[in-house]
Amino acid sequence: MARDLRMLFSSNDPVDADEAFTNRRHQWNLVASALDEHLAHINDASFDVEDLETPRNNLVVFHGVGGVGKSTLLRKLEATLADAGSGEQRPAQWGAPAWAGERILPIRIDLARSASAGSDFERVILTIRLALAGATGRPLPSFDVALRQYWEQVHPGEPLEAYVRGTGVMGRFATVLPQQMQAAVGEVASALQLPGLVGSAAGQVTVALVQALRERRERARALAGCTRTADLLEAPCDLEALSFYPHLLAWDISRLPAKNRVTPVVLLDTFEDTADRHRDLERLLQRVIWLMPNAFFIISGRSHLPWADAALHGQLDWTGPAAWPGLAHPAPNAASPAGGYGGVRQQLVGDFSPEDCDSYLARRLARDGQALIGADIRAMITVRSHGLPLHLDLAVARFLEIRRSGRTPRPEDFNCTFPALIARTLSDLTGEERHVLRSASLLDAFDLELATRAAGLTHQGPARRLVQRPIVTEDSYALWPYHLHGAIRTALRAADDHTADHWTPADWHQAAQRALTALGEQWTGAEALAPGRRLLVACLRQGLRLARDHHLDDLGWLTDAAFAYTDDSVWEPLAPPTPTAAPTGSDPDNRGPHPAGLRTPADALAELLTAIARRQHEHREHTAARLTTVLDSGLLPAALTEMGLYYRAKAHKDLGRNDASRDGMRQVADGGGRLAARARRGLANLARISGDFPTALATLPTLGWKGRHHRVEGDVWWPHGDLERAADAFEAARTEAEQHGAAGEKAITQTRLALVHAFADPARADDELALARQLLEGLDQRATTLLADVAALIRDAGTTHDLPGRAQVLRTEITVAGLTWLTLLLELALAFHHAVQDEHQALAAAIERLHTLTANGDFAYYTDIAAAMGNLPHPPRPTVHWIDDTDTVRDRWRALVTARQATRP
Repeated sequence: MARDLRMLFSSNDPVDADEAFTNRRHQWNLVASALDEHLAHINDASFDVEDLETPRNNLVVFHGVGGVGKSTLLRKLEATLADAGSGEQRPAQWGAPAWAGERILPIRIDLARSASAGSDFERVILTIRLALAGATGRPLPSFDVALRQYWEQVHPGEPLEAYVRGTGVMGRFATVLPQQMQAAVGEVASALQLPGLVGSAAGQVTVALVQALRERRERARALAGCTRTADLLEAPCDLEALSFYPHLLAWDISRLPAKNRVTPVVLLDTFEDTADRHRDLERLLQRVIWLMPNAFFIISGRSHLPWADAALHGQLDWTGPAAWPGLAHPAPNAASPAGGYGGVRQQLVGDFSPEDCDSYLARRLARDGQALIGADIRAMITVRSHGLPLHLDLAVARFLEIRRSGRTPRPEDFNCTFPALIARTLSDLTGEERHVLRSASLLDAFDLELATRAAGLTHQGPARRLVQRPIVTEDSYALWPYHLHGAIRTALRAADDHTADHWTPADWHQAAQRALTALGEQWTGAEALAPGRRLLVACLRQGLRLARDHHLDDLGWLTDAAFAYTDDSVWEPLAPPTPTAAPTGSDPDNRGPHPAGLRTPADALAELLTAIARRQHEHREHTAARLTTVLDSGLLPAALTEMGLYYRAKAHKDLGRNDASRDGMRQVADGGGRLAARARRGLANLARISGDFPTALATLPTLGWKGRHHRVEGDVWWPHGDLERAADAFEAARTEAEQHGAAGEKAITQTRLALVHAFADPARADDELALARQLLEGLDQRATTLLADVAALIRDAGTTHDLPGRAQVLRTEITVAGLTWLTLLLELALAFHHAVQDEHQALAAAIERLHTLTANGDFAYYTDIAAAMGNLPHPPRPTVHWIDDTDTVRDRWRALVTARQATRP
């Protein structure tokens, strides 16, 4: 493991600082399998090194965000390939390669050292040739003669050996290559029987060699018999010609004796410095790869390699999926490669897993074999890094810096971002791309249109270029397919990036407003075509966070979206993530927080919707308290205040506080707002609960669909034992819900329909309950789900001995939810069971419990129904106002019991 000299020299109190390397097993597997295939291909008898038409698969590509560890990966691959025999340099996680006995020559070239296209390409060619000089110990005649001629004409008066020594390219072979090249010229001169003086002049030797090749002289063809050698030697010596010389190099390699034969593996690091800025240099390098089919290439860069894209035709010599099948996107039904971008030979170098992050940090700094960075600090760094190795290294440097100051590092010291992350990210982006990047960082996910609108641009080009960068991850199945790397997004939003075009707080505020408006336009535009709840919820989640974090007081479309969200009783979670650090000054009014933590209307709306949705998982007491806090803050506009009042009134009803519920419902109904019809339904239900059925029934004409009139009607008739009329009402309610595309209401009415049939027809109830549970899947409706469980008890009443035990478990769940009305219905279900079983004492106990629970008069008719089931006298109760006469109601319920008794096993 290499020593980290920068860390070693960072303090007078040095620690064991190693270049830790973690995992990357998937990348090694790709290289190992691809290289194994390559070796089998070039060793096949049909392989022809001069074939220029066969598609190329002699490369793999690793791409990823800056700082993710691509260069480290290539260095480790270089060391592993160079040491394939012993395996000492191969990480423990990597398996042994399958090419035992093959001589592999890794040649790593860092393209980040580029000065210009010409000089950098010469460096690439010389590096490859120098490596071969040391590995083979032999001249390569065809290539060496051509290179010697090129050098003498393009660099007159500058000896090659002096240039090699000056540039430091493969310094240990600085003298070997010129010697081998001179030997190649001499060997050709000798084979052609040229005079000695002529042999020292490469130009004269070249002319003689070309003539001999044209004349098909056997000795010339034996030395430099590649079909295209003569044409290449006759071409003008320039950079264009040099880029085709690798064809000669490949031919020479293929002619090496068995004892000298090697397979070059060229690792081209930092390819973005070539591909992003210079198509001319990229074109030259592509020729090297294409013209050396017996060499293998590993490329790393920030972007995937687009050579399989036919749109590049004319910019590069070989493009399209037919030329580079391994780089092409997979077919629509094919399995996606790891990383998902490009073909099977392209792989995204992803982030470290949390376990890898911890392992890396534990091994990065040590003293006496023990990890210097404590577990609590490692955990904080891991969370903040989002798995980005560059963040880990910056955190290690910060750890040493704090120690150097004489202070012991603490976990909170690493709850930060690093400007260096931004510098690396922004360094190779255009101005417009940086603008889109900052705008997109405000969004959890986005598409091209959303990013463009958030940036305030009228054209999508910059956004399209940005999403092709590895800092953006794509999920083609998501609603919005793109999202920024977590560490980079956090760093962008939490720190000044120190660039000339950095944003002011006002810029961030305006961008947030643009993003919020763009989200609203996407939702409203889609609603005009076809309602989409998935889009609604996604827009609400992002919009609420934007409005909250950036203090956008005008809620705009969020109000309409909030009502659309509550319309269907589905209750997907909406709570935005914990507020991130907004740019300094983004709260221009410097408003302090409300005692409840609410500062803006957006805060209040987020808490309002969260409380409404979370009531499916919390006791209704807590729901009522949360809604009271929101209402007391005074931050909600009038329309949303109505929503808070209505759902608090519903919570009070569930808790059995019917007077408080009635006050809230009446206030909303009198206001005449969007929820007035629902509030009138609430008042009708409260009348029914108190036993005033005629008033509840008289309210029906004022309700309509919004007031769920059919559901209210069914709830009026089933306590009368008129189950047929109740079933008709619930079926009508379900049909109406289907017509309005209201999945939540459809599940509610279907469950009530199952409840009705559970009393009268257990076999039918089986089917209705199965459909109800199917409709409830994916819906967060706790009360309706528990109602279905009660209906299942009623269906089984009188036919099973475990029913009381099941009821006890269900009672606990109902109590935890704070649903008093369901507790009463559960007791009625038990009374039905005991009546069918003729368990007189148990029935009396159930009636007594009901009597106690309904002492305030609410649901008092349950006691009457239970008594009727057992053909017992009315208990002394306040009068229930039935629609039908009392005896008719009693006869219906007693008939249900005797019918069940007649059919039970």
